[in-house]
Amino acid sequence: MPIQYLLFDAANTLLHKPLLWERLQEVLTTGGHEIPLPQLRRNHKLLSECLPFPDRTSRQFYRTFNAELLYSLGIIPTADLLERIFQACAQLPWEAFRDTVALAALPLPLGVASNFNHSLPELLTTLFGADRFRHICVSEAVGVAKPHRAFYEAVLAQTGVPAESVLYIGDSIKLDMEPAKALGMHTALIDREQLFPHFPRRLDSLSQLAELLG
Repeated sequence: MPIQYLLFDAANTLLHKPLLWERLQEVLTTGGHEIPLPQLRRNHKLLSECLPFPDRTSRQFYRTFNAELLYSLGIIPTADLLERIFQACAQLPWEAFRDTVALAALPLPLGVASNFNHSLPELLTTLFGADRFRHICVSEAVGVAKPHRAFYEAVLAQTGVPAESVLYIGDSIKLDMEPAKALGMHTALIDREQLFPHFPRRLDSLSQLAELLG
């Protein structure tokens, strides 16, 4: 069955916090830890594949996540360092990735399905306009989060499109690719950092979507 609907993850697929890396690297450098930016981004991404993010993050969640990140970088996570990271990185603004401009030319209806809280629809409207996405489904509203099958079933029920007619685009193999594919959707991994070069049907940029759709 041909693809009739494009469904996107939000965080790190459509949206990111570009100031995060500058702030994080600055705190580490001030503490005497010279970590190359590519290593910092890679470790952060790989850790995100292993530790699930809640719909609403908290100070305690970030202390736990950042402690594991520091361990992966060979740094002992002291209470002072964890607090300085939290203070530097908390409440950073979301921005749309530059390559999301390609969405305007796509010939199919678009939707969003993401582990996020109720603020996502307003955020997407601010960044993309009110008419860009036909459906916006967030885990906080659904009551269950990715990668649970029930989340994807709820999303499909809301869109009214059969799984085999949907192309799901996300940045996580664990949260996006595996469960969507198991339900019968087509999938494409957005991998801007080129961390998973051997993954089938991967995109370096959302600008490649038009070519993928043919």
